Amino acid sequence: MPRYIFTRLWQSALTLILASIVVFIGVRAIPGDPALAMAGEEADPETVAATRERLGLDKSIVVQYLSFISNVFRGDFGNSLRTGAPVTELIGATLPVTLWLATYAIVIAVIVGVLAGVIAERFRGRWPEWIANIFAIVGLSVPNFWLGILAIMYLSVILGWFPASGYVPVLDNPITGLYYLTLPAIILGISLAAVIMRQTRASMIESMGSDYVRTARAKGLGRFRILFRYGLRNSLIVVMTIVGLQLGGLISGAVVTERIFGLPGFGKLTLDAVFTRDYPVIQAVVLVVTLAYILINLAVDVLYSVINPRIRVGGRK
Repeated sequence: MPRYIFTRLWQSALTLILASIVVFIGVRAIPGDPALAMAGEEADPETVAATRERLGLDKSIVVQYLSFISNVFRGDFGNSLRTGAPVTELIGATLPVTLWLATYAIVIAVIVGVLAGVIAERFRGRWPEWIANIFAIVGLSVPNFWLGILAIMYLSVILGWFPASGYVPVLDNPITGLYYLTLPAIILGISLAAVIMRQTRASMIESMGSDYVRTARAKGLGRFRILFRYGLRNSLIVVMTIVGLQLGGLISGAVVTERIFGLPGFGKLTLDAVFTRDYPVIQAVVLVVTLAYILINLAVDVLYSVINPRIRVGGRK
């Protein structure tokens, strides 16, 4: 196990460095000149050149990258080209919003997905399974932005059940904060709930046909006890894997959802940075999301090998 973790750590570090190179070159391929955007469209060439020199954009791309990566190792992502504020402060102000939204969406997705998967397995071939399958198809095929627009139109504007936009910090007012996040979290978690439902159903069908379940039935155990004690318990390993792998995707996928519901999270920060060609913010956002993917995948791999003793880490018997 320690050797496996060490190997994954250096692989993760290499992945993070490669990602930093890709994003550093990629953001500079975005059309437009940030120095011209900051100096103004009517600025004279001398002012634009001075702005470019002040931002360090007059140096070669290799020198710019080395300066950037050395600052990152010191925890300094630079200042925003648009507002002049430190990028770390911008991330610290917006990342908690996205984390709360993603966590809330995962909780909803797990509850709905597992429940729908259990119902689909329990009532195979009957109308409850058909409804669960329709839910899964809709969740996987309909884009989140379209569901979000429909939800705002009917659940917020017409019925008035949820606010159409706005945000209240959860730590300041937990009840009101979660109320404002409920509808965005439902929209963001629908596709994940559909995946969990399908995987839970398939895993439970396999578990319910295994030898130990037949033994439990022979001993006279009730169906619901077998269903939850043996079938669902083993299926939760698959659910944990899906949740771990999808958490990073929810953080990055919250961009559209936050934009639709007007949440001041990571998504708004990212889109504003892209539209204004704010290099430091874009670079920092991508690196933070990449780091989240790496850490979550590493944690899932380690926990999966611990929970399921049949798995041998590193391929050892």
